[in-house]
Amino acid sequence: MDKAYETHYHDLERSHFWFKARRNYILQLLKDVPKTANILDIGCSSGLLLTDLKNQGFNPNNLYGIDISKKAIANCKQNGLQNCAVMSADTIKLDLKFDVLIASDCLEHLQNDEKAVRNWRHLLKADGKLYIFVPAFQALWSQHDVINMHYRRYTEKQLLNLVTNNGFEQLKSGYWNALLFIPIYIARKLGKLKATKNETSKSNSSGDLETLPSLNPIFLGLLNFENRILKYVRFPFGVSTYCILAKAEKDSTR
Repeated sequence: MDKAYETHYHDLERSHFWFKARRNYILQLLKDVPKTANILDIGCSSGLLLTDLKNQGFNPNNLYGIDISKKAIANCKQNGLQNCAVMSADTIKLDLKFDVLIASDCLEHLQNDEKAVRNWRHLLKADGKLYIFVPAFQALWSQHDVINMHYRRYTEKQLLNLVTNNGFEQLKSGYWNALLFIPIYIARKLGKLKATKNETSKSNSSGDLETLPSLNPIFLGLLNFENRILKYVRFPFGVSTYCILAKAEKDSTR
């Protein structure tokens, strides 16, 4: 990842509506997990989700994170998270087994996603759970994906095929960020059209991660509302797709 963009990314992840709302939804999904659980955040960035978990009463000694970025792990240490290390998400080597693995917007960065999923399976306890979030729909592919060094976007079906073919059983799945899907889809299509017509002299170097001081609280409120109604509503589309998984009784990896 470009160093200037990485700095911009870390500056925004604390306050940007998209990051905050996604962390809120993950916390909502984890509300029944015991506070003593061993949790690994794969692609933990600056450790803000781990900090949220610590603030909600989870034992900080049982909270772990890995990230490929040295800067991200340095930020984790500055944020008081000591169980974090620089490591590639597809070849994690730890002596621990975990109750919970969280891979939030990580899998799309890995060239061999099957290898990663198989690696993650071996890190889980027999009754452990894996929570995955990834960008959805190749139709939303844009300069944002290029800057973030994504290999792909997924449909819910594609994500579930990947994980169930590699040793997991589906507990829950769906789409997230459905309420902003249409405006984001239109914005990205217009961005491609402008680029095709050479109306811009250079690509957007920050992707979709712009500071939106006036709109940020509005969008945050909208996505927090969506988080609440996802208990009762299942959307057929979204900017992200996710699943919660358990280890299959028999290893179905190929």
